[in-house]
Amino acid sequence: MSRPRFWRWFANSATILNAFSGIWAIIYIVWGNKLFALALMFTAIGWDGLDGYAARRAGDGDSTFGRVADSVSDSITFCLAPGALVAIDLYPQSTWAPYGFVPLALGIAVAGIGIARLVRYTLSAHALPHFMGASTPQNAMAIMFLVLLFDVPGYLNVLPLPFLIVVAILAPLMLLPIPYPRMRDRAVTRLFLFPIMTTGVFAIAIPNLRPAPGTFPYFVGDAFALAGILLLGGFYVGGPLMVRHGIRKASQPPARTSLG
Repeated sequence: MSRPRFWRWFANSATILNAFSGIWAIIYIVWGNKLFALALMFTAIGWDGLDGYAARRAGDGDSTFGRVADSVSDSITFCLAPGALVAIDLYPQSTWAPYGFVPLALGIAVAGIGIARLVRYTLSAHALPHFMGASTPQNAMAIMFLVLLFDVPGYLNVLPLPFLIVVAILAPLMLLPIPYPRMRDRAVTRLFLFPIMTTGVFAIAIPNLRPAPGTFPYFVGDAFALAGILLLGGFYVGGPLMVRHGIRKASQPPARTSLG
């Protein structure tokens, strides 16, 4: 197998694994295991990054097929799955009853806005040297950290109101004309992406081990979840400034909608 052919095969395989991770994440959310669903979604972020890297190594250029296939996978993992995280609650009805259909409506909005963002990216915005609006994985990661803090395991207690308010603020940022640097840029990787992914590994892995509240592992998981949301908040604010001040070096658009 030639090297370009191998990298094309690897890119397509990563895209498929991204989609399957998202499908299984949704299934586990419906089954009532949001923690394992978070682990699957976090893994999918890795597959999403790898398929873009592999497509560039294959030399496919800015492939229309690659953009469409990756956007379909991303719509499952980073739009429908986060929407399900918001819409489906696992706690007694008394906790969420005051909010009626708000979680369901907001979950549908998260999925719909994310898919609209991917459609815009696939059709036209991929040609820009930067992202226009927050990426769908960025929004998904924010929702994942918020779930850990305010839903399951609820490190800061089960608090639907702040959870829903923050999600309602962040979701429209995917469509607003706010520039964000591409995640594969070195400055972004060094300052934000690598630290966020590192904290995410521990923030999501530790609660899946089901530590008892008040124990040291539980405290460590809480600390990583807080650190992750603060780092991601820094990117929400600092990312547009990096674009506007020219920190990002000009480069060709990626071969796939990696982290789009």
